[in-house]
Amino acid sequence: MSNSLKQRRVLLVEPGYRNKYPPLGLMKLAAYHRNRGDYVRFFKGDLRKLVIELYTETVIEQLYSIDDRIDWKCHAPIVAQFIRYGRKTALAQISELGGIFSPSIIIWLKYYNKAYRAGRVESCASWDRICVTSLFTFYFKRTIETIEYCKKLVSDESNVLVGGVMASLIPDEVEEATGIRPIIGLLDTPGMLDEGDTTIIDQLPPDYSILEEIDYTYPEHDGYYGYTSRGCIRKCEFCAVPVLEPVFKGYLPISEQLEYIDRTYGARRNLLLLDNNVLASKRFPEIIQQICANGFYKGAKFVSPNYLQISIANLKSGINEFAYRRLAHSILIKFRSRLSGATLKNYLRLLEENEICAELLPTSDQLTGVYEDVKELYEDRRNKASKYRYVDFNQGVDARLLTEEKMALLATIPIKPLRIAFDSMKLAKPYEKAIRLAAKYNIKQLSNYLLFNHKDRPVELYQRMRINVELSNELDLQIYSFPMRFSPIWDDNKLHHGRTYIGNHWNRKFIRSIQTVLNATKGKVGTKLDFFKAAFGKDENEFFEILYMPEAYILHRRLCEKKGLTDSWRKLYQSMSNVELNNVLPIIERNNFSEINGICMNNKLKCLLKHYQISPKDLAEDGFGYGSVDR
Repeated sequence: MSNSLKQRRVLLVEPGYRNKYPPLGLMKLAAYHRNRGDYVRFFKGDLRKLVIELYTETVIEQLYSIDDRIDWKCHAPIVAQFIRYGRKTALAQISELGGIFSPSIIIWLKYYNKAYRAGRVESCASWDRICVTSLFTFYFKRTIETIEYCKKLVSDESNVLVGGVMASLIPDEVEEATGIRPIIGLLDTPGMLDEGDTTIIDQLPPDYSILEEIDYTYPEHDGYYGYTSRGCIRKCEFCAVPVLEPVFKGYLPISEQLEYIDRTYGARRNLLLLDNNVLASKRFPEIIQQICANGFYKGAKFVSPNYLQISIANLKSGINEFAYRRLAHSILIKFRSRLSGATLKNYLRLLEENEICAELLPTSDQLTGVYEDVKELYEDRRNKASKYRYVDFNQGVDARLLTEEKMALLATIPIKPLRIAFDSMKLAKPYEKAIRLAAKYNIKQLSNYLLFNHKDRPVELYQRMRINVELSNELDLQIYSFPMRFSPIWDDNKLHHGRTYIGNHWNRKFIRSIQTVLNATKGKVGTKLDFFKAAFGKDENEFFEILYMPEAYILHRRLCEKKGLTDSWRKLYQSMSNVELNNVLPIIERNNFSEINGICMNNKLKCLLKHYQISPKDLAEDGFGYGSVDR
């Protein structure tokens, strides 16, 4: 870092939505700012929790200035509790510690409790820059709320920077809602954040240490994240890639990044590649070669490195002290479960002597001190079981480009699962050819997303699901399908950020029925043909019958069949004339049955619609049911 650069306080923020993968953009921004000598902090979730932490730190400093004979840091949890809730019991507990200084202590505690409850965060507005990431457009409201709160925490609102997927796709709406013009696309040009800086942020190795700063655990946390190519040669109208990565780059080296990650943060088990169309690369054989060269060949195994040793080394080196204090502390506390008897008793004594307990975050000195006493025991008893490694081209591969030569190359790496796009029945032939090639080269585990609610007809979703199940059974494969509802990225009416869009061939009832079935299957379509037929219908006619079935009967299928409700509804439904169906189906398709009593119709139609008003509570009542009616 140049001596002329002033250290800044930089806050990286991910809104509190649930997501599977860490924010790669923020991880690269962390690396960029740390390289410049800035103080960096990452936070995910409700920023009011961060404010409580900052208030607590401020109060603790005030308490030390009042009476430094007390180790106030040990009482940080009770201080935070009072700031948040203002409970008298907490105040009394802290007051007793202060003795003759209690009046001054009470004044400060009440001041910050009142400030927090009033939403005042001026004393926390010490950040020189806040970078907020965004994900999907249906998180619009939550993301905007996060950005607005961040504006209170920075000394100058112009230093709130917003980027990511949603911000790049609908920048005008973000600007209209917040007054902040987002950064669109990638940080792939020098000087985009700081004039004169020659760093290309998008090419930096991600800073994995920031993932240890938060309580949230990403489901896919034990992996390397990166790209071996960028962009896509396709221009699918439903896809955001042409905006996010407009230029196709056919080869990006990853070896140096992986080696740096290993040295600095510790090796990872799996390799998660976010390429959007890797098969379009003319250098695909080289991509596979470098994957293998970095330890991801067929049958490769992985043993976790000594993360406690890495944490202590990074603490001594000054690499993200907050993160590695948290990680080392967590490892030391969890390690207790691997010990017993006299060994456990001695280990607990060492922790106690160094004043390390589960409730409080130790200092760096405490952690480095106890490490010297426990490092040999930890290395001897830590989990060193070997596990198979996997490679995942997470965005899927293009069946139209999947030749036998490329499949043979894919078979040399431990790919699991192989994801092949199947967005339309127009792709059925190349898709089936790709699946058969996978079977030929002994790639057994496959997965795909099935786009629906776009320009497709409902029957096409059934056909694609059925193709996957039948190929699984024929070829002895495991093909898991994940139907994915289309929601428009761009919308001139600004009405569909909440996933309310309905495609031309779809309706609210059909969408809800698919979602209800998927709730029972945890979002995926499995490989068992009998189960598929039970869930989605044994043929296309039965599939449509399920789409029109009352939601409660789909959700509680066995119970309703046992009570005779499903059979009663089915007899009524199947007995409808064309004229009656023309009258009743539009009502069912709107999926709103709260005001059907005022609709003029015969007794038979009314009886059919009554089935749609049954709630789960009704199903729990003994003797509940509907019989047939006279015509």
